[in-house]
Amino acid sequence: MTSPHPIITAISERLEMFARSRAAEVDADAVFGTSTNDAVAALLLQHAADSFSGGKRLRARFAYWGWRAHTRDAGAVPDHVLALGAALEVFQAAALVHDDILDNSDTRRGRPSAWRALEAEHRARTWSGSSEEFGRSGAILLGDLLLGWSDDLLEEALAQVDAATAARTRSEYARMRRDVILGQFLDIAEEAAWPVTPDAEHADRAMRIAVLKSARYSVQQPLLMGATIGGAGADARTSLAAIGEPLGLAFQLRDDVLGVFGDPEITGKPAGDDLREGKRTLLVAYARERMSPAERTGFDERLGADDLLADEIASLQQTVRTGGALDRVESAIAAYAVAANDAITSAGFDESTTAELRDLVTATTIRSF
Repeated sequence: MTSPHPIITAISERLEMFARSRAAEVDADAVFGTSTNDAVAALLLQHAADSFSGGKRLRARFAYWGWRAHTRDAGAVPDHVLALGAALEVFQAAALVHDDILDNSDTRRGRPSAWRALEAEHRARTWSGSSEEFGRSGAILLGDLLLGWSDDLLEEALAQVDAATAARTRSEYARMRRDVILGQFLDIAEEAAWPVTPDAEHADRAMRIAVLKSARYSVQQPLLMGATIGGAGADARTSLAAIGEPLGLAFQLRDDVLGVFGDPEITGKPAGDDLREGKRTLLVAYARERMSPAERTGFDERLGADDLLADEIASLQQTVRTGGALDRVESAIAAYAVAANDAITSAGFDESTTAELRDLVTATTIRSF
């Protein structure tokens, strides 16, 4: 396999098959026959399936190459590896559904976010009550459903390996799930706690959130789970962790840059979205370090303001850029990419795995969405 595209296709097909099977189960278990209630249940199932359609499948690809790096098996991808990759993609979908509620995000990948889509469904059906409250409540349940589905797919994968391997993989998955939830909580807490946090600690706190919320579960943990489900020992896992740690940080820092400077036509999110949401990222921490007390006060007052205007977004972007924060973060991304590539070289993988992991370094760090 010399291209990432076959694994993307295989994961997508596995996800489609899973979604169909879950819809069929609900049909078979229907309590109300063909009533309106069944149609409403189908609505939630359809939004669940839509939530993991498309995408780059980065987490599934990292899991596959973690497995391949250890097994060196270039043949057909076994179902337990596909099921693991699919579980990671559904977990990602759940995290995004909940993340958009927490951030009040209206869009995701250029389309209405899940809670906004469900809000629109409520309005179109002329149901009673608040459409917005229905959208938020429905999306919370949608995210919960997806979390359950990710566990279902994980168990499908683990049923195909020996008990010891299953236990190790399940433990790694549980750690990933815990870290993401803690990272999400720290993220929303930091948006409230920053005024009482010493300025000198902002950068370190931003990096801690980046590690827990995204860096580990986007790269390092998928690599490790792929290797673990393939029976990898401590040495192989150490080699992959050495790749995943810097690459995961580069991934999240690139997300932070796109959250401030990304092109909305490409990212599918409003310009300066992280500035609108008041995200206390490393970019913001670095920008504040170079400000005078008066400048910092003015910046803090407008960051995340409900009435933030387009020209103010542009002004905040310029402040981040001219203060050197963007250059510092870009330098960190480049350094992390070098560290990941050096770790790939040191690992001694076969030629195909080495090439594909290097391609993933590029896809992760040099991207526009």
